[in-house]
Amino acid sequence: MQIKTKRIYESVSTRDGARILVDRLWPRGVSKDAAKLNAWWKDIAPSDPLRKWYRHDAAKWPEFRNRYLAELKQKQGTIQTLLEEAGEHKTLTLLYSARDEHQNQAAVLKEFLSEMLRA
Repeated sequence: MQIKTKRIYESVSTRDGARILVDRLWPRGVSKDAAKLNAWWKDIAPSDPLRKWYRHDAAKWPEFRNRYLAELKQKQGTIQTLLEEAGEHKTLTLLYSARDEHQNQAAVLKEFLSEMLRA
């Protein structure tokens, strides 16, 4: 399975495969119809305390990444179930609303999922 990340504000593409929102909060200005989601994995998004602590502060990125990976390790059973549900698709696109394309929870989740699939 190929895993990609993409801002939810970008156009929907047939190459997206399964479109999965990985934000805890619904993104501003996007209707549920326009999002064309297959699923919303808000339960594995960063916890509210972590999200509020980070606030997309680039200086906190390394620590945010480590803390979020620790949260994900605690939810491996849930994540495995979600991956199985999405397994019929060849491509999984993790959608996020953050402005930074590289320092966001979808990038960390992609890294984590890729490791799970390799194991």
